[in-house]
Order: sequence, then C-alpha cells, then structure tokens
Amino acid sequence: MRACIVIPIYDHGATIHRLVAALARYELPIYIVDDGSGRQTQDELARVRAEFPLVRLSRLPLNSGKGVAVVHGMRHALADGMTHALQIDADGQHDPADVPRFLERALARPDAVICGQAEFDASIPKARFYGRYLTHFCVWVETLSFDIKDSMCGFRLYPLAALRPLIEGGAVPPRMDYDTAVLVRLVWRGVPVEQLPTRVIYPAGGLSHFRMLRDNLRLIRMHALLIAGMVLRSPVLVARRLRRQP
Repeated sequence: MRACIVIPIYDHGATIHRLVAALARYELPIYIVDDGSGRQTQDELARVRAEFPLVRLSRLPLNSGKGVAVVHGMRHALADGMTHALQIDADGQHDPADVPRFLERALARPDAVICGQAEFDASIPKARFYGRYLTHFCVWVETLSFDIKDSMCGFRLYPLAALRPLIEGGAVPPRMDYDTAVLVRLVWRGVPVEQLPTRVIYPAGGLSHFRMLRDNLRLIRMHALLIAGMVLRSPVLVARRLRRQP
C-alpha cells in the first residue's frame, strides 16, 4: 500500500500550517490543492511548502468547489503511483491523531473505503447536527442499505483503484455535495464501506463556506438524482443484498 494525504483548501490559511505540522509526522506525501484562495492563504501555503518537503502543492486559478479540488489531488496521487488517499479537511475540524487508525484499517481492508463517522462535541450547531440525519436517511434509501452510517464526514481513506472510474467518468459533483455522492456511487459499484468513529469539532471562529440556500438546493438536487439512480439500479442492489444474507 502506497498511501498519501489529500487536502482541499479554500481560504483556510489560519489552520493549514498547524494541520500539516501534525500530519508530517506520518511521513506520507501530502497533496494540497488550493481551490482559488486569496493572497493571505497563498502566502501561508508557500510557507508550508517550503517548510515541509513532503507537501505537493497545486493551485486552481478560480474557486471551483471541494469536489473539483479533491479530484484534482486524487489525479496527482494516481499519477504518482499512490494506491490509497486519505482525504482530510483544512479547517481544523478533524483529528490528525486518527491517521494511524485509518491506515491500520486500510491495511486490513485494502479494497474498502474507510470513512470517518463523526463523533461531535457540544461545538456543533444544533441545526447542522439534526440536519445530518435527513441526509443519512436519504443515503440509506439511495443505497437500499445501511452500509453508510455517515456520508458527510470529509475525513476518509479511498482505495484509488475503486475511485478511478468515477474520476475518469466525471461521475462526481464539483462542490460540497461531493462527499455524499461519491460514497453512494462507490456503494452502487459494490465497493465496501467501513465506518471509523472519529472526533469532529467546530472550532470557535472557524470559517465555513456552506451557504444555507445555495448549498441546500444543491443537496436537494443531488439526492433527487441519486434516488433516480437507485431506482434504475434497484434490481442489482436488491440482488446484492439478498446474496449477503446469512
């Protein structure tokens, strides 16, 4: 297994140095994709690249969305011969100390997506906490299974061989709906998903790019398309579930 780390970033210059410093101890290549950040974050990323030799920094000239940035980093990882990529957000929500746990689980199940299952503290806004359960329910319908316990946590490890067809086929959405849609589509393709509980916080004063109206409309559209896709694939999904019964 040749593993790496992929970090999409958009204007999180205040947190990226601390995150990379915590990740550098694991001696893995770190692909950072700057999704059109402003000058302050660009300057901080230049400092990070100079300080940490394992950082591979690339930049998108315009903000194109989290999905585009993640896929850009995955393409670079594939081109460099990586077999697995651990995605982590740049905003400081995820605990870098859990990286060894993801890698250990991936060594045991190299064909599976190891997906973080968020364990929140009191810092999470209540609307975000309860709103997640609507997405959980939709995902269970879209996959006709309970295989995905948490499709919204951006801390996850992909087997790149399984992800490559979706990347090359352009089958993943470009923005914040990426995290959920890509997991559903991987389950449709028969890729196993294992959940790994991990601590997630909402740092005080943290920068969020979620826009209530715009992004909720985008999520509604995503779920409508995924439910339609489930209907088309339902005979295969049901047959697969029956084969898995004892």
